[in-house]
Amino acid sequence: QVQLVESGGGLVQAGGSLRLSCAASGSIASIGTMGWYRQAPGKQRELVADITRGGSTNYADSVKGRFTISRDNARNTVHLQMNSLKPEDTAVYYCNALIRTYASVYSDYWGQGTQVTVSS
Repeated sequence: QVQLVESGGGLVQAGGSLRLSCAASGSIASIGTMGWYRQAPGKQRELVADITRGGSTNYADSVKGRFTISRDNARNTVHLQMNSLKPEDTAVYYCNALIRTYASVYSDYWGQGTQVTVSS
């Protein structure tokens, strides 16, 4: 059994900052790429940023220069520092991770989502 638990969402004014965190727990043997996705009302879920186990990062063009993804392999956590937030960043943010348990191969896991609302 694997769980991803997110924290850190909330309401912030445009130009402000938020930091999202996600912790993976359970019978985890190894974690590959971890990332953050978001889904705004009426839109498809989209990749915001991801990071490999070795630390290579990838960002959506819309967040480059404003968001920073990081991870702590020892703690099985991934973070998203969001600066200079814009109203268009408003969405539910989901943590995602490729995880291998002791009983299985790598599989995709998702958190429950955390709401980020940016007011203008």
